[in-house]
Amino acid sequence: MKAKPVIIAQGLTKRFGTFTATDHISFHVDKGEIFGFLGANGAGKTTAMRMLCGLSRPTEGTATVAGFDVCREAEQVKRHIGYMSQKFALYDDLTVYENLRLFGGIYGMGGKAIREKAVFLLQELGLATERDTRVQALPLGWKQKLAFSLSIFHEPKIVFLDEPTGGVDPVTRRQFWELIYRAADRGITVFVTTHYMDEAEYCDRVSIMVDGQIEALDTPSALKRRFGADTMYDVFLRLARTARRT
Repeated sequence: MKAKPVIIAQGLTKRFGTFTATDHISFHVDKGEIFGFLGANGAGKTTAMRMLCGLSRPTEGTATVAGFDVCREAEQVKRHIGYMSQKFALYDDLTVYENLRLFGGIYGMGGKAIREKAVFLLQELGLATERDTRVQALPLGWKQKLAFSLSIFHEPKIVFLDEPTGGVDPVTRRQFWELIYRAADRGITVFVTTHYMDEAEYCDRVSIMVDGQIEALDTPSALKRRFGADTMYDVFLRLARTARRT
């Protein structure tokens, strides 16, 4: 029997006065899936992600994340997810290890568990020799990989990544995606927004929002067939051109 989806949204809507940012969107995400959530600036994807993370209450509709209702059980949602923003959310004035210890404590991990997980993680990232280096001294790519690893340090069921690879070179982006694949292989569901259409090709399924609504949702190969396109960039461009919002 197929497992129940870890994210279920039904008619999810968010209005700000007379403006409808997210307009009755419905979709599901399965366990261990890498789900791409795409849309041009102003399409409504950030608003949708905030609702799914329990940070913004829907105006209409329902959603469950990791089995918890985003309206009635927002705090439980927050405890069972990881989150990484484009701004990273690392503490630059703390060392690499101090960041690990801080975030482990925030996630409710015990001291022994934090120490053991930190040793493994630093070895995996190749940062063992940088344990006592202040984060501000790290290259951007290392910061990115550390921030992602911190977002899943507590082994959440789902991790939300909001444009996590902005500003780095293609090689570092590819290395970052290797970390995403490893997390998905461990059963962590990855919900990711990105402006890089080559990254959309790495996702199991992709949704594309236009003017607050999901206009397309399928595997990258199926979407390219549907729109007669060679790349996901071509698919995205075709849909983005139909937007009415400015």
